[in-house]
This record gives sequence, C-alpha cells and structure tokens, in this order.
Amino acid sequence: MEIDFGLMVKSLPLLIEGALITIEVTALSVLFGLCIGCVVGIMRLCNVHALRIISNVYVDFIRGTPLLVQIFIVYFALPQIIGHRVDPFVAAISACSINSGAYVAEIFRGGIQSIDRGQMEAGRSLGMTWWQTMRYIILPQAFKRIIPPLGNEFIAMLKDSSLVSVIGFEELTRRGQLVIARTYASMEIWTCVAIIYLIMTFTVSRLVAVLEKRFDTK
Repeated sequence: MEIDFGLMVKSLPLLIEGALITIEVTALSVLFGLCIGCVVGIMRLCNVHALRIISNVYVDFIRGTPLLVQIFIVYFALPQIIGHRVDPFVAAISACSINSGAYVAEIFRGGIQSIDRGQMEAGRSLGMTWWQTMRYIILPQAFKRIIPPLGNEFIAMLKDSSLVSVIGFEELTRRGQLVIARTYASMEIWTCVAIIYLIMTFTVSRLVAVLEKRFDTK
C-alpha cells in the first residue's frame, strides 16, 4: 500500500485550521474550567455545609459521567429545556468547561490541602477572615504547586476536545473526517491528524516544564 504524501501536504492547510480551532476550544474550556474549579475547590473546603454538598455533587457527577454524554446533554437535551437550539461552538465550550471545572476543582483542593495548616492559623491570628487568608496567603502558594497537574489537564482536554466532533463542530478531528469523506484516504489523513495532536501536546508539555522552572515548583 502506497502512502500519498502529496495528498497529506495538500490537506495540511485545512487540518491546521482545525488545529487552531482545537487550541481555541481547549484554551477557553480550561480558562473557564479554571474559574469554575477554583470556586468549587474552595467550596469543598469551606465551613458552609450546603456549599460542600453542592460542590461534592457537581464534582462526583461530572467525574462519574463521560464527557461525550455531557456534550450530548448540552447540545441535544438542553434545547428541549430552554426552547431553542444551542450553537455547536457554545455547546462545545460549555460542556468542556463544565467537565474541566470538576477536575480542576480536585486539583485546587489538593493544592490547598498541601499547604501547611499553620498558614491559615497565622492569617486568622492577624485578623484576616477565612476568605481573605485563602485569597492572599493560601491560594498564591497553592497555585505554584498545581502548575504541573493543570498542565496535564490542558493536555487531556486538548485530546478530549476531539469528542465535540460528534455534534458537527469542525475542530481538527472533524476536519479530518470531512477530508476522508472526500478523498477516502484514511491512512494519510489520520496520520496527519495524529502528528498534529502530538506536536500540540508536546509543545504544551514543554511550556509546562518552563513554567515549573520559572515558579520553582519542583
């Protein structure tokens, strides 16, 4: 079986466009997930029982169900509740952000709990409230420690974002499917897609390594 390298080269511009969309979806999803995870992670450790229950239910449900099912819920089930269609881009970002938020929440919780309890006691003894101590003392220290797992979450979401192709959103994987439907060159196109994903994940892992050295997280 001969590989058509000419077709691979011709398909690269379309696939690279899809890769840029994949990066956009991943970056936005992790950014929103970071905001959600920070809040939920703190809720899981606060003294308000109701907030702990809500955050625990959210994390357990999201981590206990597949991302693919969550995408289907947002794109197919949610319109039945709100009464109108959800844009594929909005559905993709929403589902991936909610999914990422649950995992980031656990990352934040672990990072916060890794800080010595004496830091909280010191802040409270200075007259700071629990929230002020968490914001100004605990979180800055915890953030340095959670850079590596956050990098892993970005890489995981970068790959998992391929699942949004099932709702017709044209990221890298979907672009590959469309090219294959036109050319029937499965070997060539999927090889290109795999290589592009590898380049993206390798680049992210190198950037995370640089951040680790920058913040001295080792």
